[in-house]
Amino acid sequence: MNKIKKILIANRGDIAVRVIRTCREMGIKTVAIYSDIDKDSIHRFLADESICIGPGSNIEKSYNNIENIIYIAEKLKCDAIHPGFGFLSENPEFIKRCNEKNIIFIGPSKEQVILMGDKARAKNTMMELGVPVVPGSKGAIKNKNEAKELARKIGYPVMIKASAGGGGRGMRIAYDDIEFDKYYDIAKTEALTYFKNDDLYIEKFIKNPRHIEVQVFGDKFKNAIHFGDRDCSMQRRNQKMIEESPSRFLEKKDKEKLYDYALKIVKGISYEGAGTVEFIVDSRKNIYFIEMNTRIQVEHPVTEMIVDKDLIKLQIQIADGNEIPFKQEDINIKGHAIECRINAENPKNNFMPCPGEIEEINVPGGFGVRFDTFVYAGYKIPPVYDSMIGKLICKADTKEECIAKMNVALDELVIEGVETNIDFQKELINSNEFLKEEHNTGFIESKLNER
Repeated sequence: MNKIKKILIANRGDIAVRVIRTCREMGIKTVAIYSDIDKDSIHRFLADESICIGPGSNIEKSYNNIENIIYIAEKLKCDAIHPGFGFLSENPEFIKRCNEKNIIFIGPSKEQVILMGDKARAKNTMMELGVPVVPGSKGAIKNKNEAKELARKIGYPVMIKASAGGGGRGMRIAYDDIEFDKYYDIAKTEALTYFKNDDLYIEKFIKNPRHIEVQVFGDKFKNAIHFGDRDCSMQRRNQKMIEESPSRFLEKKDKEKLYDYALKIVKGISYEGAGTVEFIVDSRKNIYFIEMNTRIQVEHPVTEMIVDKDLIKLQIQIADGNEIPFKQEDINIKGHAIECRINAENPKNNFMPCPGEIEEINVPGGFGVRFDTFVYAGYKIPPVYDSMIGKLICKADTKEECIAKMNVALDELVIEGVETNIDFQKELINSNEFLKEEHNTGFIESKLNER
């Protein structure tokens, strides 16, 4: 249909750069927004136009400022807005304001975001669709006493989780009544602070599971497609550090169930756009739905590498009213890809963020190597945003070959002036547990506790 001629990118960092590159290839003009502390970020120089959105010291007045972003999009005659990930990417009010101003939101509908964003409602929907979920509350719990009674019925340990949460916020594990009393209040406070919604729900805590997710897309023509799975089990405090695709933990028959569940969800809610259906898998390979992220994921490059498709381009095509241009049988998964998140942080000092000036940087290259970043020599990493400064992605025929390639790439990646987690990432990818599929979501914590 080609209605989209100009896109405002309502984000920063590597995802803003990523979207701009695809737009340039598609012949679409771009507008970058940036906070005053982000004035030297490279995304604003790559875009056709850029404008300061507000103070870096206050995200609510800059990257989360809905009215200012909508005003700029209208003023600069943008047809669409790409939200990236984080910030306003899963904000129903933002989607509503886009719709009211006839600006295309590159993502799912407001109703779909609300449904999947409310973890309790999403869980009930999964049960209606026949998708297995972790045992727990059927919806948001009313009070602490009701919650504690349910926790005892399910059996400790249990997870207390924010209904509107994500990224590990508003989430606590309780092993008994005493811990439940303590963590319930903490989770409720965090949920209100981060998501402006203090609803909580309870579910059984599956100790040290694997975290495996499926990349899906849907369109307005009721088509649904998946691009295989990603294993994101290498986590620290519920934050992903290494992602790989495809998972070697699950056998073919298990993956067929996984994909069937994921597509059942896309079709069941008539989902449109990019989404990620996340599951946990226990030691007996029982699969449980945990949530659906209604946006592009940080780790989408590992999927792009093994299916040879531009997922951002597909997002834009679907938002522009086009049908997904290929069928499931056209998707061929080839090789193995691994992504290491490169953060400006000090693993030897409890992973403390390390903002500051990058004095020198050498970016690795070669066949099957990709580095998505927004930094350069002389760039000053601000202290107010996430510490991730890049994603190093490698692809090879096998996992073993991919690890070897990643070792070379990590050695070539030199960042001077700030502390990074490069050496720690080398330690993780070379662990026997990672190679032999013996790691899980608790692996990093157990490894750190051994020191």
